[in-house]
Amino acid sequence: MVEEHICATGIAARLRSQWDRDEGLGQNHNAVKFLGQDYESLKAQSLRGSRLFEDALFPCASSSLGFNELGPRTSKTQGVRWMRPTEICRRPEFIVDGATRTDICQGALGDCWLLAAIASLTLNDDLLRRVVPHGQGFRDGYAGIFHFQFWQFGEWLDVVIDDRLPVKDGKLLFVHSAEGTEFWSALLEKAYAKLNGCYEALSGGSTSEGFEDFTGGVTEMYELRKAPADLFSIIGRAVERGSLLGCSIDITSSTDMEAVTFKKLVKGHAYSVTGVDEVVYRGNMTRLVRIRNPWGEVEWTGPWSDSSREWDSVDRGVRSRLQNRSEDGEFWMSFSDFLREFTRLEICNLTADALQNSQLKKWSSSLYQGEWRRGSTAGGCRNFPATFWLNPQFKLALQHPDAPGRKDCTFLVALMQKDRRKKRREGKDMETIGFAVYEVPSEFVGRSGIHLKRDFFLTHASSARSELFINLREVSSRLQLPAGEYIIVPSTFEPHKEADFVLRVFSERPADSEELDDDVIAEPPSEAELDESQIDAGFKNLFRQLAGADMEISVLELRTILNRIIGKHKDLKTDGFSKEACRSMINLMDNDGSGKLGLTEFHVLWEKIKRYLTIFRQFDLDKSGTMSSYEMRMALESAGFKLTNHLFQLIILRYTEEDMAVDFDNFVTCLVRLETMFKTFKNMDTDADGQICLNFFQWITLTMFA
Repeated sequence: MVEEHICATGIAARLRSQWDRDEGLGQNHNAVKFLGQDYESLKAQSLRGSRLFEDALFPCASSSLGFNELGPRTSKTQGVRWMRPTEICRRPEFIVDGATRTDICQGALGDCWLLAAIASLTLNDDLLRRVVPHGQGFRDGYAGIFHFQFWQFGEWLDVVIDDRLPVKDGKLLFVHSAEGTEFWSALLEKAYAKLNGCYEALSGGSTSEGFEDFTGGVTEMYELRKAPADLFSIIGRAVERGSLLGCSIDITSSTDMEAVTFKKLVKGHAYSVTGVDEVVYRGNMTRLVRIRNPWGEVEWTGPWSDSSREWDSVDRGVRSRLQNRSEDGEFWMSFSDFLREFTRLEICNLTADALQNSQLKKWSSSLYQGEWRRGSTAGGCRNFPATFWLNPQFKLALQHPDAPGRKDCTFLVALMQKDRRKKRREGKDMETIGFAVYEVPSEFVGRSGIHLKRDFFLTHASSARSELFINLREVSSRLQLPAGEYIIVPSTFEPHKEADFVLRVFSERPADSEELDDDVIAEPPSEAELDESQIDAGFKNLFRQLAGADMEISVLELRTILNRIIGKHKDLKTDGFSKEACRSMINLMDNDGSGKLGLTEFHVLWEKIKRYLTIFRQFDLDKSGTMSSYEMRMALESAGFKLTNHLFQLIILRYTEEDMAVDFDNFVTCLVRLETMFKTFKNMDTDADGQICLNFFQWITLTMFA
């Protein structure tokens, strides 16, 4: 039998070895299998059994359609049948003559934002191939199974579906092709619905969300009423390098949603920007923008629309190259009209792995997974100075200015909250998020293992911040700051809002970044070991009264003593010390292994509890008799313990009451437990290298007794 050993340097070592084994897992060429489903093996299994694949993990049921407007008893879902393309038409095709923008027509679902992103994806065959793997269809090897790949919060996922699609009155309920015989877009939409929990979870959103999930890129947003002077050039360069672009018109009220203007533009609706050009018109150069409505119809009727008179004054060759008179949802308009009529433009910048090798401009990027947890790391924005410092912190070192002779470095910060669409079924939606950037004080430059505390943020202003705190999946800003070190603090607007997030930092020149966190340190004050002759006579008399004839204090006796004493302190809120808490105290102080405390052991414990009481009162800033989570972190540090965000989260989960407050008995128990574990580790770490290795018997003995 091989003896198992557990290395106590923590989970990180195991994760590193796992990463070494799975190197590349999560990249597009080696995507993670969503819900553990392997496309090739499931397809082979279906072919061997001569039956079409049926996906039990996304069944043909009302739960896959939705929970509210698409719930089981709504008019939109009454009479819905699930049918395969082979049942809908005689000769279904997966893709005909390549995937094109006209393959995407919106159905009875408010996911125009997604369809606009899909339409933009079709302009770049290399990007499309990353999302829609080749070799799928309804001919040889057809088994009713398809798969698609999406980027989600730092990794690519391979999503398997069957091809049963919701149909009502003989027509696809959701996205469809104009011809009715091409199904790649409908199947792609189904895979994305499965990824997000159901079809209804896709209703409403920003085109940038689809852009990023199809590319792993990062999106910039431009308010067109405040457009930079070189925006036309920015759009042109973005189109040339395969970026995805979307635009929309804001609504002013709910009645505006999908309202059509007199020039046939749709408010609150996501469009794709598919091209730009310049033409000579009446002797002057006129800048044009090409836009597409994912509905496949309802087009702009103003200047430069399909049938407008402006085209009559354009060179015939140019006109034939640019103009398309069919009602396909795509149209041209002048750049000046574009700025006037539309409200917002989104550009998805592609990461290095998605760009062609021949393209020179590539971002240097870093990605961090993080979380806001109530009571520990959900500190809210700068408006809440008592808790703001608790938020996760990330350091960015900008070392290379954009150009010789310049001081500024350009970088882009993108903060994305995770899995919010899936949580709509639970009544949860997007949190309001944003971030602030602070210059690192000179005394901390070049240092790691530091989590900046409350006093720093009370006395330092931010160097930059996100333009808004907003309830979108992602907030991003392009920033310019002089070379140096900076701290990025992502947060929800209000404290105590829980969410997981991804922070990405993109820089035009190489830059270093890292998550800031305190090093784990235990430095409680040293305690003088007294022999009995040095202990005060009054304390000895008290001990004799408490300990009884055996002159030792047991767990039950210690519990009685502590609860009687703490009960006299009316300013402290406590449920009383439990037997388990008292047993931990005896484990810490019991040097002779008797399971009880002698005089000197009890004296040391008594002095320790008195010191804990002083700290508790010092950091109970609002004199509530309990300690809030942010007071708790400062108190732990005062007691000699610096902890990482993750360890502090565990402490808050373990030692707080329902209102996230820590009462005195839990405070003492926590400190005793911390001291015991650090002391035990230090005793076992005989060579002081920060590592101990335990066999299973040692591990279970330690964890059951500590």
